[in-house]
Amino acid sequence: MAATGSTTTAATRQEGEAKRLIEGVRGLGERIRDNAEQIEAVRRVPAEIVDELAALGVFRMVAPGPGQADPVTFVGVCEELAYADGSTGWIAGIAGATSVVMGYLGPDVADRMLADPKFLIAGVAAPVGLATPCDGGYRVRGRWSFASGCEHATWLVGGCRVPGDRPVRRMMIMPAAAMSIHDNWDVAGLRGTGSHDIEADDVFVPQEHSFSLADPHEGFPVMSQLALGLGAVPLGIARAAIGEFIALAQVKNDPMTGQSLAGKGWARAAVAEAESLRASALAYLLSEAAKPDPRGVDDVARLRLAIATAARSAARAVDLMYDAAGGASLYTSSPLQRHFRDVHAATQHAMVGPDLRETVGAVLLGEDVNTARL
Repeated sequence: MAATGSTTTAATRQEGEAKRLIEGVRGLGERIRDNAEQIEAVRRVPAEIVDELAALGVFRMVAPGPGQADPVTFVGVCEELAYADGSTGWIAGIAGATSVVMGYLGPDVADRMLADPKFLIAGVAAPVGLATPCDGGYRVRGRWSFASGCEHATWLVGGCRVPGDRPVRRMMIMPAAAMSIHDNWDVAGLRGTGSHDIEADDVFVPQEHSFSLADPHEGFPVMSQLALGLGAVPLGIARAAIGEFIALAQVKNDPMTGQSLAGKGWARAAVAEAESLRASALAYLLSEAAKPDPRGVDDVARLRLAIATAARSAARAVDLMYDAAGGASLYTSSPLQRHFRDVHAATQHAMVGPDLRETVGAVLLGEDVNTARL
């Protein structure tokens, strides 16, 4: 009986935390939307918005502890923030997911990092750095690209090769202040994510600040956690694009006939198709995210397929709205052109690319395939 009561209390607490998170980011939505053009122009989310998201716990969503968000809540938070602004949602998804690495550290080490109210960990898992063993840890050198949110980070993580007779790969967690940021994120979409290169030049990393993704880890699959926001964010962008088109269709009239855009059959069909793509992809993603753990390879493959499908379906939905709006979507004053660029930037991420679908297809067909990236 005591165990049942304890389980019920934990579930109730998690439900309350999920509601608090969703309501919190929804409450910030209008202000984030008001800043969207400025976020893109300066290529950075305002520090005050980042601080408020940190205070809500967005950047530690999946770190072990009483405030840990379940996968469905994580999707909801990322989608809601991306509905307000794609770049803000992207940083939340990347940094929030990266907090999963706290589970690989000793409890005391993780607690010290998480004690900072502005905690935000960003970085890159690709093992392009070099970590040379030394007394008490490693000396790290390397440069990593696509470090979304690095400008706001308190900690940065980078994948490294550790030399030796049998080279291994380990992740190194470094103080953000000890690293350099190369301002080179000048791109077409998701401009406000600040996904610059980061560099370590002989940074000392204590042994207790390093880990391997191959180490045992309980709960939601780690690579899937890191990928989950890549499906949720495009869906939020798609919801925003559909809303923009609906508003435009009420006021835009054909100059030759006077007919409203909303009155045209092809426009009605386009918005219906876009909404069906968005809503069905969201339902698919949530249903896979909600499945119990642990998961076998087949279940993980289906989850990753749902994530990739969300990104592709969202992009198709935005394309429909962008095309249906006609010339109006070309103006920089139209949010539709920003949604178009943002969603297509999201689909370029390697974790939702064509090779992922090939791997999933091989798993579903029962073929022998390397599933390390799942």
